[in-house]
Amino acid sequence: MTIRRRDLLAGVGGAGLASLVPALPAPLRARTYDAPAVRQYRRGFDNQRVPDLGNGSFLNPVVSGDRPDPAILKDGADYYMTFSTFDAYPGLTIWHSRDLVNWRPLEAALTRNIGSVWAPSLHKDKGRYLLYIPVKAKPQNDIFVAWADDITGPWSDPIPLGLPNHIDPCHAVAEDGSRWLFLSGGDRVRLSDDNLSLAGAVEHVYDPWRYPSDWIVEGFSPEGPKIHHIGGWYYMITAVGGTAGPPTGHMVIAARSRSLHGPWEHHPGNPLVRTESVDEAWWSRGHASLVEAPDGSWWSLYHGYENGYWTLGRQCLLDPVEFTPDGWFCMTGGDLSAPIAKPGGGAAVTHGMPLTDDFSAPLALGSKWAFFKPDADEAARATSGNGVLRLKGKGAAPSSGSPLLLTAGDRSYRFECDIELAPGGRAGLILFYDDKLYCGLGFDAERFVTHQYGRERARPTNPHGGRMRMRVTNRRHIVTYDTSGDGGKTWHRFDRGMEVSGYHHNVRGDFLMLRPGLYAAGPGEAKFRDFRFTALED
Repeated sequence: MTIRRRDLLAGVGGAGLASLVPALPAPLRARTYDAPAVRQYRRGFDNQRVPDLGNGSFLNPVVSGDRPDPAILKDGADYYMTFSTFDAYPGLTIWHSRDLVNWRPLEAALTRNIGSVWAPSLHKDKGRYLLYIPVKAKPQNDIFVAWADDITGPWSDPIPLGLPNHIDPCHAVAEDGSRWLFLSGGDRVRLSDDNLSLAGAVEHVYDPWRYPSDWIVEGFSPEGPKIHHIGGWYYMITAVGGTAGPPTGHMVIAARSRSLHGPWEHHPGNPLVRTESVDEAWWSRGHASLVEAPDGSWWSLYHGYENGYWTLGRQCLLDPVEFTPDGWFCMTGGDLSAPIAKPGGGAAVTHGMPLTDDFSAPLALGSKWAFFKPDADEAARATSGNGVLRLKGKGAAPSSGSPLLLTAGDRSYRFECDIELAPGGRAGLILFYDDKLYCGLGFDAERFVTHQYGRERARPTNPHGGRMRMRVTNRRHIVTYDTSGDGGKTWHRFDRGMEVSGYHHNVRGDFLMLRPGLYAAGPGEAKFRDFRFTALED
């Protein structure tokens, strides 16, 4: 028999801490629903898949597409979450939910390019919202902190803490009231009382559990510590085994202590989550947090790669948690391939957002669109309104032009747009991993340019001149291009196709995803109209 445990304090962050009253046992909630066929999603904006099946159950992922390293905060009846955004800016978009299943994007918390953002941490302490932001950058890596009085901002300019040798911070409050950042590798450092600077040196406090030596992993790589204070115990959840690489590598382990200062006792059931076979629905699962649902049940949010779709990046998964009478806990969702009964309570927000854009309003930077590795004044390149996006040309190709990108979370989709060139300019539609690996189709007034493998290749004659409608279809990694000179009434199949299943981290590195987007290069500004995105059912 298992029981749930509650901390009974509203406003506890899933990855943060507060002074908690003793947890009380709650009866195991019955999980009943009418299960649909496995992996049959409901559809929402633009026919995109949504997790809520409408019958009391949900199907993972809860936030699809590249949403790695989820940082979750419970704030009264509201839940907020953000993810690693790497080189996409504006970054660190805050997502909002009231039931842990349905999520909608709010605003981006980070507008200034400070480097590649890895595994942030979101907290609330003393009435102030806090973001701890590890960054890979030149000349030096660091961890920054930003704060806000309201979750939607404005957020302060990021403050460097002087931690160049660590990633994956997690804020924690000890029983004596001291504030700490737990870090990768089993280390921690004390914070000032206002949480905005260091108050001591980094110290090593925890040696993570080791898996058997014959397991197939990417590497030990202890990272992503998350601290939770529940029922008189401090629980530390850690990721080991590497983040990508072999699907069986990444995993979730846990330890506990009566004091935040240790000693830490390994969970007897480690690892709590691990992909054991390439036949499972989700690969490389890890980087977990705990969070209490509105009904007092406990859940874990972590990321994983969809089987066969490394190109979609690490997607956000929700797994039910059970506490046992000995005070330990386990995840109970199995390989997360089947529908799971939703948490009880909480009102559902409208899930997701449309990716289609008629450009009638200012460009939704951060919540929808993002630039890749932008300059400080990048946003000034784009002006949207009255049905037209005007994008100033930059560089000679997508590799040098900070393209404008979306995060798509479906295995198959189509996107199209009307594109009008400036004299001497070039523009097009792309599927973009990074500036060394992308594909797509562009054109100037005389010729097409094919983008393949991150290079500019053949240049056949363009019969449409300086304006055309272009369409890209990505159906389970098979990419085709179509063009139209009459606004989409008549389509012509372009004589170049691609297979892009290898456009992902295990080939290129950097933990990104293959994103649809658009670019403008050369002089002047290209005009984009009537951008349409449609997810295609498998």
